[in-house]
Amino acid sequence: MGNRAMKNVTITVDEETAQWARQRSAELGISLSRMVCEMLRGQMQQEQRYELAMRQYLALQPRPLGAPNQRYASREEIHDRARLR
Repeated sequence: MGNRAMKNVTITVDEETAQWARQRSAELGISLSRMVCEMLRGQMQQEQRYELAMRQYLALQPRPLGAPNQRYASREEIHDRARLR
């Protein structure tokens, strides 16, 4: 978490979830607040990585799948299981 300014946030959860969270944070040896922060930060970072990867992929120039005027295989040709045996 580093030297970031921290903000207080109030959340509401059901008793079963609260009990699990208290127990899990104790098992990890960290405060419940820190555990929730780390979970949220992990989710945020995962979404940021996904968005970056999507932007990079969409920025790629399209490229042909074959040579010009080359015919693509039909669905029937692709799924001809008898030929694969």
